[in-house]
Amino acid sequence: MVRRVCGHGWLAALVALAAATGAEGAGYRTANFIVDAPTPDQARRIGDAAEQYRHDLAIEWLGAPLPRWSRPCPIRAQVAPNLGAGGATSFVFDAGEVFGWTMTIQGSEQRILDSVLPHEITHTIFATHFRRPLPRWADEGACTTVEHPVERARQHRLLIEFLTTQRGIAFPQMFAMREYPADVLPLYAQGYSLARFLIERGGRRRFVAFVGDGLAGEDWSGALGRHYGLPDVPRLQGLWLDWVRQGCPAPPTASIAAATPPVAGDWAARARGQSPDPTPAPAAVAALPGRRSIYALQARHAGSGDPSELPAAVGQTPALPSAAGPASANVRW
Repeated sequence: MVRRVCGHGWLAALVALAAATGAEGAGYRTANFIVDAPTPDQARRIGDAAEQYRHDLAIEWLGAPLPRWSRPCPIRAQVAPNLGAGGATSFVFDAGEVFGWTMTIQGSEQRILDSVLPHEITHTIFATHFRRPLPRWADEGACTTVEHPVERARQHRLLIEFLTTQRGIAFPQMFAMREYPADVLPLYAQGYSLARFLIERGGRRRFVAFVGDGLAGEDWSGALGRHYGLPDVPRLQGLWLDWVRQGCPAPPTASIAAATPPVAGDWAARARGQSPDPTPAPAAVAALPGRRSIYALQARHAGSGDPSELPAAVGQTPALPSAAGPASANVRW
């Protein structure tokens, strides 16, 4: 039995909060979530958004919505205008099953709805699909790609800082990590950037297939070759770092159009230990700011020359030192 805790932002404080008994709030129940929030309206909005994200993001990542969980996931929400945004989700893997969901989120209502909640819901989608722990970079990095552009831009700024102050993590070391390192922030920033790099070149479902392939045999170089045509992890590191130095340009429109995700396959047959009752599609949360697929945005704007909606546009990206220059020693690999 393996208990997995996936943190976002204020990890230690949120894990402690999840284990403690807090002040009484308002409750709201949906098919897959039980929400405890300060007010009934906040609980309802968070619960409805959680169901919508669970439905929509599963389709984006897996190609099909998830079946209804056999037991709902409790969500405890601390909502305040000036509260730092963050979340933590825990669950248990045991004999090919995943259960024991617990989610704690905090922040302003807007940031909870447009960043924290989709991030934490994506953790539950991955846990339900893979039924085993993922490398931390892939789990946290992919979950960050569904956050609001403001949060993604912050991760990119931190990435540049870490790469130029000798806090970068070599890819062979990062791919081997199963737990958070002591210096956790570079893992979040690098994981997000690498997940974005791969998703832009093959879509979300290919990324999921790549991670599943790498997990199956612990052969990440082989998985890179099969899904992205790259020879090994060190070569991926070099290409990614060059991409960051260039300002993270979007791939050519033709490359995006040619990125055909793998078929969802026997997903329904692999959703063991869950209720077969389908979850009704909830009311849309289209009004939530920033709730758009990064991959869709890239496809829409790559050929238009309009970088305004792309995360970390070239004009906003600090230049990294050239590999051929003496300052390249500042980037620790």
